[in-house]
Amino acid sequence: MDLESDSTAVVVVDMQNAFCHPDGSLYAPGSESVIDPISDLVSRARETGTQIVYTRDVHPPEQFEDAHYYDEFEQWGEHVLEGSWDAELVDELAVEDGDHVVEKHTYDAFHQTELEGWLNARGIDDLVLCGTLANVCVLHTGGSAGLRDFRPLMVEDCIGAIEEGHREYTLDHAEWLFGEVIQSDELEFDG
Repeated sequence: MDLESDSTAVVVVDMQNAFCHPDGSLYAPGSESVIDPISDLVSRARETGTQIVYTRDVHPPEQFEDAHYYDEFEQWGEHVLEGSWDAELVDELAVEDGDHVVEKHTYDAFHQTELEGWLNARGIDDLVLCGTLANVCVLHTGGSAGLRDFRPLMVEDCIGAIEEGHREYTLDHAEWLFGEVIQSDELEFDG
C-alpha cells in the first residue's frame, strides 16, 4: 500500500516505560515485543518526510480525585504519573526534531488534546496507527480517528497487548467498524 508522505502521519501510541519495560507499573511483554518493529516502521517513514506523532498517557496525581465515574486509577492503579519514569517514552523510540508529542489524559489521544487540529493544519488524512495497549488506547484512538474522518490504518505487527486475544479482538473490531488492518512490510511511504 502506497501512502503519500505529505498527507500521512505515523501515530505511535503510548510506547512508554510503564507498559513496555519490565520494571514498568503496567508491564505487558506484548508491548515490549513491538518496540523493534515500531522502530523500523518509524525509521522508514521518517526517511520519506512522513510526520511522526508520539502519544504519551500522563496523569496528574490528583486527576481522578473528583471523578464521578471515570477513574483509571481505580481500574489500573496509579500509573504514568506526571513527571515519572513510568510516563517517559522508551529509550528505543527517541523523539527527534520535527516529531510531535501529544500528552493525553484518557485512552483516546483526540479527547481534549490538540491532535485533531494539529493534523488538520498539516493536511494529514491517513493515520498509520501502532503502539499499545491494543484494546485500550490504540482501539479508542483509532475509533476516534475514524469518527473524525481520518483513515486509520492499524499495523498488526506493531500493536502490543496484554494478551494475544485482546489484539485479535481489536484488529477484528477496527477492520469491521472504522479502519483497515495491514502489516508493516506492506506499507510504502512516497516522499
